[in-house]
Amino acid sequence: MRNFTEEQLMFRDAYRKFIDAEIAPNLEKWRGQGIVDREAFEKAGAQGFLMIWPDEQYGGLGDRDFRYEQIIIEESARAGTGEWFNTLHSRLVGPYIDHFGNDEQKQRWLPGCVEGKKVLAIAMTEPDAGSDLAGMRTTLLEKDDYFVLNGSKTYISNGINADLVIVAGKSDPENNPHAMTLCVVERGMEGFERGRNLDKMGLKAQDTAELFFNNVKIPKENILGKTGHGFFYLMQGLAEERLIAMVGATANARRAFNLTREFVMERKVFGKPLAYMQNTQFKMAEMDAEIDIMQAYVDHCVSEHNEGRLTINMAAKGKLQSTEIEWRMLDLGVQLHGGSGYMAEYPICSMFTDARINRILAGSSEIMKFIIGRDIFSDKYTSILD
Repeated sequence: MRNFTEEQLMFRDAYRKFIDAEIAPNLEKWRGQGIVDREAFEKAGAQGFLMIWPDEQYGGLGDRDFRYEQIIIEESARAGTGEWFNTLHSRLVGPYIDHFGNDEQKQRWLPGCVEGKKVLAIAMTEPDAGSDLAGMRTTLLEKDDYFVLNGSKTYISNGINADLVIVAGKSDPENNPHAMTLCVVERGMEGFERGRNLDKMGLKAQDTAELFFNNVKIPKENILGKTGHGFFYLMQGLAEERLIAMVGATANARRAFNLTREFVMERKVFGKPLAYMQNTQFKMAEMDAEIDIMQAYVDHCVSEHNEGRLTINMAAKGKLQSTEIEWRMLDLGVQLHGGSGYMAEYPICSMFTDARINRILAGSSEIMKFIIGRDIFSDKYTSILD
């Protein structure tokens, strides 16, 4: 039994109705234009669906239970609206302001973010620096009573729509490659330019851009946290980022299973439904079991996160397994759809291409294996059964 409160079940029902009425009908248009209309954020904000956790003084509900975001991610997957990646705004980027911002910064930025009038993005990745943040070349150097930001970022989700971009830059590049500082770059700042909206394999409605910073003057009031501590701040957010990924991948795998189950019960082969074939039953049985077991682990991780006990290792295991299970289910789904699975009119087709990024974002499967393997052979190794 999944442990949602009565209030959360009511929230799920309300959010499902919102998604079905305001988001799903617009997906095709947004895919065609390569970007979600900004009014989607404002409509979600007006109904209290964007950022649940900020304190009431900033416009939120003040409820930090991650299960609310779990509901949002699961319902977005159910409706096939994951390309409107509102969780990026609400739960990947917003908490940086909450955790590391001062009272003045929270008052200045959070209300607009809760309302959906200020869209958020975070910029870490560079052409030569993805998982290895030490390879970052962007600099954020102190000068008199301000900082100067120089460099470029790429593959930045919400890169076109964003009004506030949290940018990581090296603050002591000569002596300490891990000394980074986080700043908030605001729309319209001189020297801040956006490149093209990148053409991707999937997730066509999600705007993803290159960002350029040429001697951008950053007031000290826009520095998040302590100078030089940015690397550690980024590391603190990784467990939740991977939890978000595993919730979405598992929900997406279940949607792919349901679509495939429906299709094979209708599709005829040699005069009878494909679902009657033993191979189909065995393959689908394997995936049903794997997805259910993965869901139990995801729910466990959400509970642990709510209690402040989710570790980097636990999150890495969940992110690795969930995205690999999702990929196997989608590959099977396309296969069992036959030629129809290759046709864009069938949802399984776009789901297949959309999901390919999930084994890369938030740390690739190979990076997850590295983290887990390193932990196994450390002196502090424990499993959840110890």
